[in-house]
Amino acid sequence: MTDQSLPKALKPRKCPICGKPAEPAFKPFCSKRCSDVDLSRWLKGVYAIPVVEEDERPDDEERDGGA
Repeated sequence: MTDQSLPKALKPRKCPICGKPAEPAFKPFCSKRCSDVDLSRWLKGVYAIPVVEEDERPDDEERDGGA
C-alpha cells in the first residue's frame, strides 16, 4: 500500500521544519531540535501576522469641518 492510496488521516505527517517523518514523541515535529526551532521562531515573532495600521484621518476631517 502506498502513501497515495491511504486516506488523508492515515498518511504519515512530515515535520513542518525539515520535512522528515514526524515522531509521536515530538508530534508534529521529528525531533526536539525541530520543536525548539519552531518555538524560537514563535518567540522571535517570525510567525507574526502582518497588520496594516489605519491612519487616524477621521479625527482630522472633523477638525476641518468635514471637508
